[in-house]
Amino acid sequence: MHQVAAEAAVSPGWQAVAAAGVFLAVYAVLITDKMSRAAAALAGAVILALLGAIGLEDAYGEHILWRMLFLLAGMMVLTGMASRTGLVQYAALKAVQRLKACPRKMLAVLTVAAAIASALLDQVTAVLLLVPLTLSTARMLKVDPAPYLIAVIIAVNVGGTATMTGTLPNLMVAGANPRLSYSDFLLHAGLISLLVLILTVVLLQHLYRGKLNAGKAERKELLAVNAAAFVKDRPLAVRTAIAFALTLAGFVLHEPLSEWTGVRIEAAAVALAGATLLMLAGPRSQSADEVLDAIDWRTVVFFTGLFAVVGALAETGVIARLATMALQLAHGDIGYLSMLALWLAGIVSAATDSTPFVAAMLPLLAELAAQMETADPAALDPVWWSLALGASFGGGGTLTGAAANVVAAGMAARDGEKLSYAEYLKIGAPVTLLALAVSAAYVVLFLL
Repeated sequence: MHQVAAEAAVSPGWQAVAAAGVFLAVYAVLITDKMSRAAAALAGAVILALLGAIGLEDAYGEHILWRMLFLLAGMMVLTGMASRTGLVQYAALKAVQRLKACPRKMLAVLTVAAAIASALLDQVTAVLLLVPLTLSTARMLKVDPAPYLIAVIIAVNVGGTATMTGTLPNLMVAGANPRLSYSDFLLHAGLISLLVLILTVVLLQHLYRGKLNAGKAERKELLAVNAAAFVKDRPLAVRTAIAFALTLAGFVLHEPLSEWTGVRIEAAAVALAGATLLMLAGPRSQSADEVLDAIDWRTVVFFTGLFAVVGALAETGVIARLATMALQLAHGDIGYLSMLALWLAGIVSAATDSTPFVAAMLPLLAELAAQMETADPAALDPVWWSLALGASFGGGGTLTGAAANVVAAGMAARDGEKLSYAEYLKIGAPVTLLALAVSAAYVVLFLL
């Protein structure tokens, strides 16, 4: 595919123009909220398929990330059932009571928890776990849930950047450059993420200081509520909690188990196993249809269409052409190339899914290393780090910049809480620019 994309990059043709035009049209709809996100993305995919900009086999086989969709579906079942049984509300009230019903403390705790969960698991799993808890917490405190949702979305992007497995761009870069180990990511990306997280917590506390106030009467009332009263069906709640705990254990242990057994165990398979276990262990009165209703099919359709639209940009060479032009501007200077990779990856990742862009950049960076004929292969490592940091942090810039962002917004909308593109952009963009600036300073001071 990359060879085809590279050839198309030389002469993009009308299909590339069509792919870019449809992508911009879909993106404009997402920004303005003029129609359903799922309908817009699916319509864009269908148009591009009819125009021949992307084949159905290419979309199905290469660009639609089925692992992510299966992970999404499995975790939606688990979190949806946990919410229905009252487990989420129980956990939210316990957390609120432990923090003395203080909205500002709760914001800080949710931000840090989201970052840690994203670093240990992945971004999508982190929002699937924390968004229901976040919405329940805001309702109990009787405050606007938007600051909490925005904080969680930003934090999962910051936290995921810290580890090699936290974001897909990190995994892709590490796979292409074997010199970058898990411990290297913890040392460099982890340190940057920790600094950005601290700055993010401080910034969010300052920006939302006027919106995070709960009345004394509400706080006193919350502290007196019996959390156990929220659990509606105790036997089902116990089964759900067990399935949830086993699934989380699977997320933590699936990679060590894969290495030990020699059998590749996917995180998506773990999530589906948890959802299936819940269906099998549930009461007879609980039908499979009821469990599957917990899946937000609009979000699944949205991602399917969006992956196809972005895949068309890769297939027609638009992304490869942009990457090639950027590399040519650097004229072989490692420092300039690092900054270009960082900021370009950040901007592209904020505008759309970073995966095709990173996929196009990987072979181009390898070719650049060959053309430069450097004696030390590690000389280009700052560029690799810049690409990973820019793509991972950049996803937090907009509400559509990363899959986790869209999932969080979709879950909130399904629960009656609409988070607009513009509302998120006001906070997400400045924090992302701050993260990219910190990353740039670190690369210049310690990696070049």
